Amino acid sequence: MTTKIHAMVDALGNPLDFFLTPGQAHDLAGADEFLPQMAADALLADKAFDAEERVMERLRVAGKTAVIPPKSTRKNPRTYDKDLYKERHLIENFFCKLKQFRAIATRYDKTAINFLAAVYLAGATIWLN
Repeated sequence: MTTKIHAMVDALGNPLDFFLTPGQAHDLAGADEFLPQMAADALLADKAFDAEERVMERLRVAGKTAVIPPKSTRKNPRTYDKDLYKERHLIENFFCKLKQFRAIATRYDKTAINFLAAVYLAGATIWLN
């Protein structure tokens, strides 16, 4: 059994929220969950989130900036702030810190609800450090 952890972090890399999906689910499932509650003015994400209807249009309507590099298959590549995109390392750093918790890295828990609880506990510990 695999599980994908979707996380939202603030500008300092501190965790704000988590969402679990099955391992085979696309990353956009996390976007569907997080976009309506996102308070930030900009979304920094990787190319997997370059979806016009599910992400870009929703951000445009909300008046938020998308800092997402375009997929190489786009017919009309759009521009993005490359300097701001460099800050995306904060989410990668957070996942590295999260994987320091052995129970998270090896997924000890059998049920998704218990695993998510462990992720929240590890996230709170990271926030406090």
